[in-house]
This record gives sequence, structure tokens and C-alpha cells, in this order.
Amino acid sequence: AASASALAAEDLPRTHGLRALLRMRPSATRLALLTLSLGGLPNAARSLVLRGGGFSARPKVLTRTMAASSAQTCLDETDDGSFKRTASVHRDAITQASSKYPAVAGRYHLYISHACPWANRCLAVLKLKGLEDAIGVSIVHPTWEKTKPEVDEHAGWVFKSPEDPPIPSTAGHGSFKPKVLVPDSVNNAPTVRALYDIANDTGGKYSVPVLWDKHTSTIVNNESSEIIRMFNSAFNENGLCKNPELDLYPKHLRSEIDAVNEWVYPTINNGVYRCGFATTQDAYETAFAELFGSLDRVEDILSRQRYIAGDQLTEADIRLFMTLVRFDEVYVVYFKTNGKAIREYPNIMDYCRELYQIPQIGESIDMEHIKMHYFTSHPILNTYAIIPVGSNTIENLQQPHNRGRFNGVELPAQQTA
Repeated sequence: AASASALAAEDLPRTHGLRALLRMRPSATRLALLTLSLGGLPNAARSLVLRGGGFSARPKVLTRTMAASSAQTCLDETDDGSFKRTASVHRDAITQASSKYPAVAGRYHLYISHACPWANRCLAVLKLKGLEDAIGVSIVHPTWEKTKPEVDEHAGWVFKSPEDPPIPSTAGHGSFKPKVLVPDSVNNAPTVRALYDIANDTGGKYSVPVLWDKHTSTIVNNESSEIIRMFNSAFNENGLCKNPELDLYPKHLRSEIDAVNEWVYPTINNGVYRCGFATTQDAYETAFAELFGSLDRVEDILSRQRYIAGDQLTEADIRLFMTLVRFDEVYVVYFKTNGKAIREYPNIMDYCRELYQIPQIGESIDMEHIKMHYFTSHPILNTYAIIPVGSNTIENLQQPHNRGRFNGVELPAQQTA
């Protein structure tokens, strides 16, 4: 089946819902859709995929797609009602000793979204290490657009310049233009998907961050946990970074950092997505219970020590913070994580204030991008792309904190020369 016109989920009420949809689909699709209840149609549309005949129900639209297209987003990663994130595909490494990807200034470029917590952690570490002069950065528009409308219905990250006009959501609602946009200065790519095409990617998930090698015109790595470790250690010599003394993965804390990451990632970092993208009540409630069980655990740990893995700032703090800072403004509403707001946890909130007030971390946070992305990029979750006013988390983060009551290792100062 070739591509054809799409029926957006938000159009269903205007076309009498399921009855109109059944008139538009062939018998095989009609039979499959008859198994769905009228009331459950929008949610069912998120998980239904009818393979073989070229039909799929993507989270944003019900559409006939190109059978050959493997393009996907995180919204497609639902199995039996549970969100299951696909592993990153590109996993090479930059090291001092590498002949393939040596640590040198000017060779690599980082593509990020301010909205994405995984990409945001990379930008924060880049700034903390003082790598701005060694590694370039491009920042995508927070609102997803269709990346190859002539081929499939995939929507994802796009590059825009500050001079470009605002764009609507893929459903045609709203008009969005953030203050900060940094187009691709390396490949002049219009989309992140185009970068993956240049790199001959076969994975089909066009995610950020992307760490790019200009010399070979390919992706070095798109796994944030590995990129931050490269930034932490690979560029420490030859004056490549301004803060070589800062070690976010110190040897004496590695076992504790790894242990913290082991439970924070599935239950908090990914846990909010498991809540928000769940398509069954059981999957949602399981993720919800694990999320708030872990937040209670974080609150307890931070009532006894300064940082999540000990007495000094580590990568575990950066990874945790990037979820916490988005929680009250986005996840409580959008992902239904409404058991408790972060501002209701006294130790976690104070901890967030300390991290945000570290200049390089605070500079990496752009709440306009964060809210604009989540609330405008997934029509199946927010049809009309209305952005909630919110609780002014940034103002709260700027208030004085009391984390100095615990012993802690001071951050080394960046070199100025």
C-alpha cells in the first residue's frame, strides 16, 4: 500500500468517529477496528499497528503509510500497553588514544534539543567541563514537524533559524517560535532525520543527542550516558577543556554512581515516560508506583547527604536533575505523574535549587523549549497544542537553598586562560 491521505485523531469527532473511519478503511482494517470500543478509540489508536497491509495507527494520526518506512519515535515504543524505550544504535567512542575518533578540538559537533532531558544532560556536562570552544552545538526547534511528508507520517526534530517564521503543530494548531534556535552549521540539514540519513542509519529512530564527526560525516554516538562520560574524561588533556579537574565519574564513587543510575533510570528518568506513554491502566499504575517509590527514596537520601551518590556532584546528579526540573511544569500534567509535585519534597526541591544555581547547569535549562516541545509535539496527547501556564518552577529554583548544611566537595574553578 502506498501513502494516502491521513485521518487525524482530532478529526474523528467531526466525522462521526468510528463509523466514518470504518467507511474509509478496507475490510481487513475494518475487522481490526471493530474490536475496539468507541470510547477507547483514541487510546487504542496509539498502540494499534496493522502490519503487512501498510496501515498503521501512529500516536498522532491514523494513516496509511509506506510499508518500507522504518521511521519511528518514542511514541511508537509501546508493547502490551507498556512503554519500552529502544536502545541507541550508534555507540562509538572518542578517546585520547583512538585513531578512529581522537579527542581534538573542532572535529566534533553536538546536536541537541533543550527540551530533551537526555540531550540536555550532554549540554550541561559540555558546559561544566568548559568544552564550548572544542565542540560546536546546534539546537533544534522544540516543536516537531513532519520530516519526510512525501514518504511517511514521521514527525520529529527540525532545524530552524531565528529568522524563520513560527510553525504550528503537526495537527495545524498554534504558532510556535522559541527565543533560542541554532541551525545546523555543519551539514545544513533541515532535520535530525537528515543527519541519520547522511550517516546511513538503519535504526529508524531519529533521536537527540547526536555527537557528530565532521571528518567522516557520520554519527559517533547517540547514547547520552556514553556521551557525558566522553565529555568528562576524553578532552582533559592538551588544553581542550577549561575544567579538566572536574570529574563527574570519580573512581572512589563509581560503584555508588552505577548503583544509583541502575534504579534512577528505569523508575524516574524513564519512569515518567512509562507513565505518560502507557496505553493500559495496569502499565500506567505500575510505572506510577515505581516512580513515586523512587522519589521517596531520593527524598530520604537527600535528607542525609548533599548529593545523590555522595558528597560531591557527579553524573548521577546531572541525570537525575534533568528529570526533576521538568517534573512540575510538564510531567505532572502531561504524563499524569500527579501523585506529588517536586516542590512538595523539601529536600529534593532544595537540591534542585543548588544544582540549578550552578551557572553552567542553569544555563543549560530552557523552560520555554521544554514546555513548548512536550505540549505541541504530540497531538494524540494534546490535540490543540495548548501550553499550560504552569507553576513558575524557574522562579522557585532561584530561591536560596540550604544544602550547605551537609559537607560537600566544592566544584573546581574553570581555567580562564
